[in-house]
Amino acid sequence: MKKLVAGIDIGGTNTVFALVDESGTIHGSGTFPTNRYEKFNDFIIAIRDGILELSKEVDFPHKIAGIGIGAPNGNYYTGCIESAANLIWKENLPIVEKLKILFGGVPVVLTNDANAAAIGEMIYGGAKGMKNFVVITLGTGLGSGFVVNGEVLYGHDGFAGEYGHIVYKREGRQCGCGKRGCLETYVSAPGIKRTTFELLSNENYQSSLRDITFANMTSKDVAMAAATGDKIANEAFETTGRILGEALADLVAITTPEAIFLFGGLAKSGNLILEPTKRAFEENLLKMWKGKVKLLLSGLDEDNAAILGSSALAWKELNR
Repeated sequence: MKKLVAGIDIGGTNTVFALVDESGTIHGSGTFPTNRYEKFNDFIIAIRDGILELSKEVDFPHKIAGIGIGAPNGNYYTGCIESAANLIWKENLPIVEKLKILFGGVPVVLTNDANAAAIGEMIYGGAKGMKNFVVITLGTGLGSGFVVNGEVLYGHDGFAGEYGHIVYKREGRQCGCGKRGCLETYVSAPGIKRTTFELLSNENYQSSLRDITFANMTSKDVAMAAATGDKIANEAFETTGRILGEALADLVAITTPEAIFLFGGLAKSGNLILEPTKRAFEENLLKMWKGKVKLLLSGLDEDNAAILGSSALAWKELNR
C-alpha cells in the first residue's frame, strides 16, 4: 500500500491542502477561504473533510501516513499557531493536537510558511544535497528559513529566523509588527510599492505608474513597467535589490550558507530583482566569502511550492 502525506498551507486568504507522495507528485488538491469559518474547530473539521474527500478520489491503494502544515506563526515545538496577525482566531491554536485526534494518531508536524519553503527546497528544489542554505520568501512580507547542518533552525522557542524584522533603517517605515524600519517594509511586495510611490513623489520622470493609485498598485505592475524601460520602476527595483543584497551580505556573516534562494511573488520578477541584489551582495561581502555563496531563484514550482513545502515537512519527520 502506497504511503501519502497530507500537505496543508494555511494563508491569510486561502487554505490549500493536497495528498503528496515521497517523490513530490501531487495526487489531488483542494482549497477554501481561510476565514470562512468563525470557529477554529469548524475550520479544522473542514480541513479533515477536504483531505478525506481527496483520499476517496485517489485511484490506488494508499494510506495517509502523516500530515505537514505550513502556517503563519506556526511553532514546530508547541504544535500551535501562536497569535497570527492575519488570521481571525487570535488565541494560540493547537492545530497539531486536533488533527492528530481527527486522523487517528498519525504524525502531524507544523512550522511557519518560510521554514516549510526551506524544507521543500531541500527535498524537491534547488537545495537537494545542501546542508547549509537559506530561503528568503518575498511576498506580503519577508520570511526566511535557515537550514544549518541539514536541520531547520528553530531556536529555543520555535521562532528563530525572522530576518524580515531585522532593522534596516532606524526610525524608518512603520511595520505591521509595531517596530519601525524593518527590512520587510523595504523588501517585499508592499515594500517595493512604497518605494515606487516615494520615487513618483520625488522625481519628475514620466511613468505609466503615475496612473495607478496606491491602493490598486501591485509589485507585478512595477515589474511590468520595468520590463518596458520605465525609469521609475527600474529605479524601484535597483533600490529594493540594493537593500536586499546588503542585508543578505550581513546574513552570510551569521550562517555562511552554501546558497541563498529567493522565493515568492517579488522573486517572480527574475533578473529585475536578482541582478541588483547580486551586485550589492558581492560588493558587501567580506573578502573571504566573495564568490563562494550562490544567490539563486527558487527551484520550486511557484504554483505548488507551499504544498510541496508542507508535505516535505511531513516526509522529513517520517524519515527521521
